[in-house]
Amino acid sequence: MSKSEEASQRPDTPHYENATGGWGSLKGVSRILADQKPTFGAFRTLMRQNKPGGHMCTSCAWTKPAQPHLFEFCENGAKATIWDLTRERCTPDFFAEHSLTELRGLSDHELEKTGRLTHPMRYDATSDRYVETTWEEAFEGIGAKLKELDPGATVFYMSGKASLETAYLYALFARLYGHNNLPDSSNMCHETTSVGLKRVIGVSVGTCVLSDFDHCDLILFFGQNTGTNSPRFLHTLKAAKERGCKIVTFNPIRERGLVEFADPQNPAQMTVRPATRISDIYLQVRPGGDIAVLAGLCKRVLELDAERGSTILDRAFIAEHTTGLDELEARLREVSWEEIERESGLRRDELNEVAGIYATSKNVIGIYGMGLTQHVRGWLNLAMLVNLLLLRGNIGREGAGISPVRGHSNVQGQRTVGITEKPENVPNDKLRELFGFEPPQEEGRSTVDLVEGLLDGSVRGLVSMGGNLARAIPDRARAEGAWRGLELNVQIATKLNRSHLLPGRATWLLPCLVRAEEDMQATGPQAVTMEDSLSMIHGSLGRRQPASPHLRSEVAIVAGIAKATLPPNPRVKWDEWTGDYGLIRDLIEATYPDKFKDFNGRLFTPGGFHRGNAAREREWKTESGRAQFTAPEALTALGAPPEGQEITLITLRSNDQFNTTIYSFSDRLRGLSGPRDILLINPEEMERRGLSEGQVVTLECAVDDGAERVVRGLRVVPYDLPDACVAAYYPEANPLIPVSYRDELSKTPAYKGVPVRIRTDEAGA
Repeated sequence: MSKSEEASQRPDTPHYENATGGWGSLKGVSRILADQKPTFGAFRTLMRQNKPGGHMCTSCAWTKPAQPHLFEFCENGAKATIWDLTRERCTPDFFAEHSLTELRGLSDHELEKTGRLTHPMRYDATSDRYVETTWEEAFEGIGAKLKELDPGATVFYMSGKASLETAYLYALFARLYGHNNLPDSSNMCHETTSVGLKRVIGVSVGTCVLSDFDHCDLILFFGQNTGTNSPRFLHTLKAAKERGCKIVTFNPIRERGLVEFADPQNPAQMTVRPATRISDIYLQVRPGGDIAVLAGLCKRVLELDAERGSTILDRAFIAEHTTGLDELEARLREVSWEEIERESGLRRDELNEVAGIYATSKNVIGIYGMGLTQHVRGWLNLAMLVNLLLLRGNIGREGAGISPVRGHSNVQGQRTVGITEKPENVPNDKLRELFGFEPPQEEGRSTVDLVEGLLDGSVRGLVSMGGNLARAIPDRARAEGAWRGLELNVQIATKLNRSHLLPGRATWLLPCLVRAEEDMQATGPQAVTMEDSLSMIHGSLGRRQPASPHLRSEVAIVAGIAKATLPPNPRVKWDEWTGDYGLIRDLIEATYPDKFKDFNGRLFTPGGFHRGNAAREREWKTESGRAQFTAPEALTALGAPPEGQEITLITLRSNDQFNTTIYSFSDRLRGLSGPRDILLINPEEMERRGLSEGQVVTLECAVDDGAERVVRGLRVVPYDLPDACVAAYYPEANPLIPVSYRDELSKTPAYKGVPVRIRTDEAGA
């Protein structure tokens, strides 16, 4: 039986038998509705979600079509909006009743279920409680502490949900203050994209737009779980399949979203018609084995070209636009098929079949997610995918390209408008001209630099714009104690989470609006903008009544802190910018004129407006001025080969989860439910290691650097995985990820390929 004919999941392990979408998706949304009991206005918000002039979802970063469906939201997008618009409130009375010590005994899910934060709060160490304060007192107190601190010892972190307007002001504030310490959630997921793609094709983002999916003949998926992380993408894939496009998937886990999909908006498919089969071929690659997979595909394509008289490769494109093919060919001649099979975990005939399909497909798109980026050699994963696409000219023309799928709704856009630790990526000449100051030139701290700074004490102040940073970072358990050493800890948030329970010497918890809520300022309701995975810019207008009259917008909070911290500058007009976000967009256009021409005029363009992409136009802003073929020095993305009893850990998100937010304890699309402290492993690997179903074990990190990293109390669950690997949930498994175990170029933590040991002694019992 070929891989394309196999059942979607081995029947002797937990699995979900139905298609992604369908009635299961509707039931999943209904369960969250019953749990959160949002206001009736939440339904009107969902009807406007991801539509021109409406509210842009705060969940994934998948693009928004110019001609939306009646319901242009997915299961997870609905959950995110419902979660934001809950009726529950976390008020000063709640904090008066509970010390932070008590609250640390709650789970992440229980903390967020307390509801929306309603008032600015200050931590009182004497009572170990948050106490109500005023915005004026908060801004004055935070500003005073920032003035005391060395700017180089402070960090301004940003999660991926904040708008372009907020991000621009936040970055400006940091540089006026005197540092480039501007890490964001991209550092933990797609920084490898920013660094890796820029190295080989000269841009830090993907090259595709939505219309390319109307013209592609083949889509190659690597390490991306569409069904859970970006379900609206499934409509695009369904349409591509229905017109004859083939889809081939490489992923360690057989994710249901890339197996089959039943469109909830299609009455026939919800009743009598069968679900759409998404992947024609689904190959379960070994974690870290994608380099070997791509080496095998490239090797076979080169062989086919030689066998068929140089009719496979796009020789004209290669000659005009690329460099390095000779070195790649020489390296691949050295690589044996035995090595490729060993490192990939796949058979030669399987890779040959895919290579044959690629060689006869005119237009090909390469899709990838964090399964490629979160490795020690994640950058080489991307370079190898680019190699394959370049062989047949599949970058820079309609229906073809490389397309990373981002997670947070605006994480890509924040980098576009200045959230970066790298001063060379900032138009400092424009900042000098516009604001009359000298921007700092020292490289700032990334997220892993922030963690290292917490551990060694060099970071003394933190301002965190959203997210749950304390849970998301690698080396989480080691870092938690270090938070107490901060002189200043400012958390800007919508709901209570673990990061808020690790106070420094001076700590504030500041509540902000969510994107669906009306943002009323001096000139009236304000729109904000974000950039999606396909580099399209969208306007968003919230209309729901704010959860509390005491909430402020992220823009107003940034401006308030900045005004209290910085000396007056006649060119820096915090109050005017807060009153009219159109003025901020004018500044963005003035700073980035090529990307944001007529920004305010194009704010609500249906489908968004494209900010441009040089590689899409076959303009290569690389060191050589050409697209770069890369000869792989290794065939594995893992940091070191397994030895002895080591096994590779990959971390996962569940179906009812967005980043660190846990909506419920159901992982429906994997056939799992209940407590999240589980360890997935295939039955044969269980037998080899003497494990039994339900046994409780300990995982121990096998990176030897003198630090102990363990997660105890994991229950063994047999699951359909490749040999020599285990899987556990993120963020619960984050204590096992060393901050030093990261991509060689981008510093992205290697969440998808860490060596661990399974202990069955008393510590694991």
